[in-house]
Amino acid sequence: MEPLAHLMRPRKLTEIIGQQHLVGNNKIISNLIKNKRIFSMILYGKPGIGKTSLALAIVNELNLKYRMLNATINNKKDFDTAVEEAKMYGEMVIVMDEIHRLNKDKQDLLLPYLENGLIILIGMTTANPYHSINPAIRSRCQIYELEPLTEKDIIKGVDNIVKSNILKNIKIDNSSKKYIASVANGDLRYAYNLLEIAYYSSNNQKIDTELLKQVANKPNFFHDKDMDGYYDAISAFQKSIRGSDVDAALHYLARLIEAEDLDIIYRRLTVIAYEDIGLANPIMGIKVESAIKACERLGLPEAQIILSNIVIELALSPKSNSAYLAIANAINDINKGMAGFVPKHLKTNSKDYKYAHDYPNHVVKQQYLPDNLKDKCYYIPQNNKNELALKVINDKLKKIIN
Repeated sequence: MEPLAHLMRPRKLTEIIGQQHLVGNNKIISNLIKNKRIFSMILYGKPGIGKTSLALAIVNELNLKYRMLNATINNKKDFDTAVEEAKMYGEMVIVMDEIHRLNKDKQDLLLPYLENGLIILIGMTTANPYHSINPAIRSRCQIYELEPLTEKDIIKGVDNIVKSNILKNIKIDNSSKKYIASVANGDLRYAYNLLEIAYYSSNNQKIDTELLKQVANKPNFFHDKDMDGYYDAISAFQKSIRGSDVDAALHYLARLIEAEDLDIIYRRLTVIAYEDIGLANPIMGIKVESAIKACERLGLPEAQIILSNIVIELALSPKSNSAYLAIANAINDINKGMAGFVPKHLKTNSKDYKYAHDYPNHVVKQQYLPDNLKDKCYYIPQNNKNELALKVINDKLKKIIN
């Protein structure tokens, strides 16, 4: 009952699918193996692209003693046992999954042995180690990012299974291989699991697209709220709207909808309306709020229609970040110690204050900014229809006030 993904796990670097930037001829890891030397390292990237396979291929090629640990599942006693084994053998590799979840007790236990070379650590994680892994561990490891597998890589993996005959007398056509590659979305383990289930679901060992669709009719994609994939999708969503690429904006919206993450969509749309659209089309803030209320009333799946409408309008709207830049510049001055003193005539109960409502058009010649900033201009109108009109008003007011 051992899963197909385990049975197909590579034992040598030459069996690794993809990752040629690390294991190709004269690349960093292949040269380390050639020179029979290995150092502590962290392998990171999306699920199912070969992190564990690469780690095990390394220790197998060098014929090193090793122990598999999981930072979440294995307790401190398991780590103590691994250290004692390392002392007995004189050196040992710990291959550790989910290293980003390593707590302080386990870190403190390992650090001195990483330092003196008794333990070589190969950690695997889907999280960005520069953000998620303790600096003390990170500084003792080389960090290598594994690249997403291509459709060609996934098909190569499927072909390897057919050639191995692990699944006896399996028959699969090219269109079915391409379907597996498309829904796997770069995750080779997912592709292996899909193929294995389809094989045992058939009555004649023949796999076709129709059968595969019955097993998995939705694509696999990486969307873990604790990981980079989640934040990358959110980032790409806002940047696509900001860049006025309506099709890309709808693509990332679809990914967030499929994850049923309406809350982040609502928050991101609200930010976009004021940060990226801003004063070029100020009505969009009200429209976004109205769309959110309608979505909350309807829920999915109907909410996706409303979201499509508002995202299309945001993407195609004129853009301005003048308000965003204005407040950012003002806050920057505060943080640099340039706040200055409030002018005396603006202080509470000052008799010298000129009440604007007592003057024509509610405007009076009067200094409002502190002396050290009196000529400062934070708001700079941008070249769009709405702000050009605001510029005319602003210029007239400044002539009176100043």
